[in-house]
Amino acid sequence: MKRKVLSAILSVAMVATMLVGCGNSASTTEAPAATEEAPAEEAAPADDAAATEEAAAPAGEGGLVGVAMPTKDLQRWNQDGSNMEAQLKEAGYEVDLQYASNDIQTQVSQIENMISNGCKLLVIASIDGDSLGTVLAQAKEAGIPVIAYDRLIMNSDAVSYYATFDNYKVGTVQGEYIRDQLDLDNADGPFNIELITGDPGDNNARFFFGGAMDVLQPYIDEGKLVVKSGQVSFEECATANWATEAAQSRFDAIIASNYSDGTTLDAVLASNDSTALGVANSLAANYTGEYPILTGQDCDIASVKNIIAGKQSMSIFKDTRDLATQVVKMVDAIMKGGEAPVNDTESYDNGTGIIPSYLCDPVFADVNNYKELLIDSGYYTEADLQ
Repeated sequence: MKRKVLSAILSVAMVATMLVGCGNSASTTEAPAATEEAPAEEAAPADDAAATEEAAAPAGEGGLVGVAMPTKDLQRWNQDGSNMEAQLKEAGYEVDLQYASNDIQTQVSQIENMISNGCKLLVIASIDGDSLGTVLAQAKEAGIPVIAYDRLIMNSDAVSYYATFDNYKVGTVQGEYIRDQLDLDNADGPFNIELITGDPGDNNARFFFGGAMDVLQPYIDEGKLVVKSGQVSFEECATANWATEAAQSRFDAIIASNYSDGTTLDAVLASNDSTALGVANSLAANYTGEYPILTGQDCDIASVKNIIAGKQSMSIFKDTRDLATQVVKMVDAIMKGGEAPVNDTESYDNGTGIIPSYLCDPVFADVNNYKELLIDSGYYTEADLQ
């Protein structure tokens, strides 16, 4: 399968993902030293001994779980962290949620603190997985299971499980959206397209880009899609730290060199919303034609507003509540001595072997369905998008 081949290439070719750790108490912080104790929740009363045994454990009684998010700079990580924290606490666990400001050493320090302060399990969204080998070896030595969250941690046999959305499918959905909107199977073309993806140290970025290019590359090869900038490789299209400013700067240069003479830009493959926002900002400042088809991912508020305004075409909706729910099930199974539920045992090789994974299914939101997906589901309110 394409995804399996892609993951095997990735495990040799790339630097991996994002990690954060946990300190000595149930706190939420961006720096490793800033921890404060969260108030304990009261246990639900039980009517008899049997009910007590079957009832959910009171907050903290299930053990201390470290939830490591990479940064607060992107909206989606705040949502991931808060959703998981709430559901783990509801399931009876004490939670240490921390953010690392996209600083690798901060992440390493946080994880070291998690281990020394008694975390029984770590859920880690990594910044750079290849920088965590030593500290993850400490976790393994201490018998602490590790769930890689949304970004696969590479080259470490301490990783027990992986929980994410189907990252290859995210890319294929983006590519298929462009294909269908341009009607590439029927229209004559040619159409001009530009490509922009994410951080080269993020394992997922290569899955996103690879999935989309598996759809789009045949049309590029036959000349129906034309990349006027000539920038088609992952390395040429990558954006450090997924930064909006970096995406905008690169796209300013692309427009100036290729589209300032009135040449039409028909589509832009952007792997996520922070890069799509950079593209949209650049288009607003430098491009006089009709807005191109523009993809994205995460349904960040700014990008959903752009979808409503016609400045972005779609964004992959990854409902972090669903992923959080699945991770809580995995945590609960492991903490009770069992095996975590998974639905993929062949696609994700981190360099030490296949990591058992649970893949949630992504869908896309556009102007036609965003209300149903984002507002009716309670993910956002109408006021959030005004």
